[in-house]
Amino acid sequence: MKIYNSIHEFSSLPNAVVTIGTFDGVHFGHQKIIKRLKEVSESINGQTVIITFFPHPRMILHPEDNQLKLINTLEEKIQLLDKAGINHLLIIPFNRDFSNLTSLEFIDEILVKAIGTKKLVIGYDHRFGKDREGSFEHLKNVKGKHGFEVEEIPEQDVNDIAVSSTKIRKALLSGDITTANSFLGYDFQLSGVVVKGDKIGRTLGYPTANIFIPENYKLIPGDGIYAVEVVHDNINYQAMLYIGHRPTINGMTRNIEVNMFNFDKEIYNETLNISFKSFIRPDQRFDSLEALTQQLHKDKAATLQFFAGQTQNKI
Repeated sequence: MKIYNSIHEFSSLPNAVVTIGTFDGVHFGHQKIIKRLKEVSESINGQTVIITFFPHPRMILHPEDNQLKLINTLEEKIQLLDKAGINHLLIIPFNRDFSNLTSLEFIDEILVKAIGTKKLVIGYDHRFGKDREGSFEHLKNVKGKHGFEVEEIPEQDVNDIAVSSTKIRKALLSGDITTANSFLGYDFQLSGVVVKGDKIGRTLGYPTANIFIPENYKLIPGDGIYAVEVVHDNINYQAMLYIGHRPTINGMTRNIEVNMFNFDKEIYNETLNISFKSFIRPDQRFDSLEALTQQLHKDKAATLQFFAGQTQNKI
């Protein structure tokens, strides 16, 4: 997949089949559009193009709203779209100037002149341009003038999937990993750098790697204990992960800590890739570190039981 970080890097294509969107999550709903994009491209011997934006438009248009967190970092989205088999990914830097581009200017300057769009495939009720004025009906009215066809994924197809980035975010924030993963079509992931902590977990017999997420816009699931899989040096490790403020020791900051099973290495400043498998329990305060330790024994047993069940299901 070829990646372009500016419209000026892109050279017009003879048979470009294009779609537009933020594609946060690259979930089943997005995959429906991508599948159709590839089908159309193959039918006309064309090439697939996805136009996306970074930062997310809401972050620029509503900077006072810092509640929006994204399912994917930009790098994760790139990897998912590459895996989906897209030929070209155009990442347009979203800023105030770009947001003032009218729908007609967007069509003329980007879809036609820059890309050479042959066919545009969009999701149901997709809007674009200044104040979201552009629509499918709008595109149909100008398609003859600009020389490209427009196809909209039917409302029924979208409703059949019943997937949206908003639903996935809500599931993750409530700790409902099962629902989130089923909507995504893959395991939700975090990637972060291992930083030094206060090593309390080590004294309890559960040494943890403290994870720092560089991208402050990345969504972090709800507080609690999770069964996760961690990749280190291309080896997968079963693990349990904690998210929360550590109420038992009156913690002040929200931590992400992972205890990797059968692992005993110093990995400070290294990056870990973590896949969320299942929610084990909510965060809670314990009367003593001893009581917390007893609960950690139960958490590990529950996590191992989950992975054992996963192995049996594969047989």
